[in-house]
Amino acid sequence: QVQLVESGGGLVQAGGSLRLSCAASGSIFSINNMGWYRQAPGKQRDLVATITSGRVTRYADSVKGRFAISRDNAENTLYLQMNSLKPEDTALYYCSALVQSVMGVTLRYWGQGTQVTVSS
Repeated sequence: QVQLVESGGGLVQAGGSLRLSCAASGSIFSINNMGWYRQAPGKQRDLVATITSGRVTRYADSVKGRFAISRDNAENTLYLQMNSLKPEDTALYYCSALVQSVMGVTLRYWGQGTQVTVSS
């Protein structure tokens, strides 16, 4: 079994910054794509940013130039540096990872989410 645990969410004023972390643990052989997604109340879950094992990144247009995704492959940890935060960034942020287990099975896992609230 694999677990993803997010941390770093909180309440911040508009224009501020937060750094989210996501630690993966368990029966991990390798981690392929990882990503951050967010879901605001009453809305669907949307992609924020993704990163491949080779560190190729992709961002939603709404966060380009403000957010930066990164990963530490040795520590199986994913990060999201969020700068110039706006009230519309308020959401529950989820970490996701495509993980190959030591048994050779590849599955997508999700964390429990961390709340980010940006006040105006």
